[in-house]
Formats: sequence, structure tokens, C-alpha cells
Amino acid sequence: MSIWEYANPKKFITTTTPIIPWIFGAAGLCIAVGLFWGFFLTPDDFRQGSTVKIIYLHVPAAMMAISAWLMMLVASLIWLIRRHHVSALAARAAAPVGMVFTLIGLWTGAVWGQPMWGTWWAWDPRLTSFLILFLFYLGYMALWEAVEDPDSAADLTSVLCMVGSVFALLSRYANHFWNQGLHQGSSIARVEAVTGADTQERVSNVFFYPLLVCIVGFVLLFVALVFLRTQTEIRVRRTRALVARARREAGHA
Repeated sequence: MSIWEYANPKKFITTTTPIIPWIFGAAGLCIAVGLFWGFFLTPDDFRQGSTVKIIYLHVPAAMMAISAWLMMLVASLIWLIRRHHVSALAARAAAPVGMVFTLIGLWTGAVWGQPMWGTWWAWDPRLTSFLILFLFYLGYMALWEAVEDPDSAADLTSVLCMVGSVFALLSRYANHFWNQGLHQGSSIARVEAVTGADTQERVSNVFFYPLLVCIVGFVLLFVALVFLRTQTEIRVRRTRALVARARREAGHA
């Protein structure tokens, strides 16, 4: 069995339809458990107090905002190379989901940053690149709507996706290039280390485990929404093709 079999729209729909409810259920369970665990069963941080608990929304949303764009990049490259329509439609389907995750990341970041930094917003390299990524999401969706021919729209949005990937990566790794930013580096994958006078620590396990459950929930939610929206895009494209063919036949009659 080849993975390219699922590039067939009918195969994709018949395969994903029975598993979508299960993915939604698992996502809802993980998010509910993670948020309850994180907000009600973990202690306040000794530095940030209860404010740190915004991490259970902010970190998963920000991670998925970047991951969604990278998924769109992979799907767009598949479209440009192999011309599989399902991949182009999957990229289109993921854009609104990723945009919402980006918006949640910006909002929760502002709520978290105000008591920590004393301001709702700072032109930090990581924050700025994340805001630009949000604008790319809006531009990507607008370009799909602006171009009538679906194949041309897929080509143009694929190029836009490749350009926007620069800011997706910058919003993840900006702290490695600009050390003067306010935004902290990664606290999840980082291993405890001491360099000179600076101590870098991974987030404590008491916060890490519920955070991990929330991240799994957000990933599953993204997968379920993309599957569902891709099915919708396939059906809309098929309906438009049938309507166009009916009009042509009516015109020849």
C-alpha cells in the first residue's frame, strides 16, 4: 500500500470519515484533562504565581500555529511536484485552523506578557515574526478567494506558503539569532544546563506533564479539523465541477 493512494479524493474521504469522531473525542478528552489538571491541580509558580498557568493554552496554540504552516508547506510542495489535488485542498483547509491557533497564541501571549513585562505588546523579534505569520495566514486565505481558477490559486498560494515559512521558522527560532528579545527561549525541549552565570532550566515536571497532555490534545484537534475541512473542500470542488459541467451541457442543448 502506498501513501499516494490517499491522494485520491474518494479514498481520502472513505478512510478519514470513520476516524474523525474518534480523533475529536480523544482531542476533547486530552484538552479537558490537561486544562483541568493544569489550572486546578498544579501549584502557583514561585516567580510568576498563577499567571504561569496560561502556558496550558499559549504554548500548545503557538506550537500548532507554526506546525500548521509547516504542514501547509509540505502539502503545497506535494501539490507543486506531484499535482495531487487533495494536498492542495488540505493546505487550504489547514489555513483557517492555523490562523485561529495563531490568534489564540497572540492573545494569550499578551495576557501573559502584561504582568510579566509590564506591557501587552513588545516588538520582540519572536513576537514580531509571529504577528507577521498571522498576516501571512490572512493573505494566504485571501489569495485562495481572489483567484477563480483553483489550480492557479493552488500554485500562487503554494509560493506564498514557501515565503511565509521563513517567518514560521523565525517565530520558533528567533531567540537563537537575536538575544536581546524579551521572549524567553524554549522551556520544553531544553535540557537543564549551566553556562557561565546563566542557568537554563526546562519547565518543572509538575507543569510539564499537564502541558504535554494539552499539546497532544491540540495536535489531535488540528488533525481532526484538517481532515474534516479537507473533506468539505473536496465536496465543494466536486459540486462546483458538476455545476460547471451542467451549465456547459445546458448551453450546448
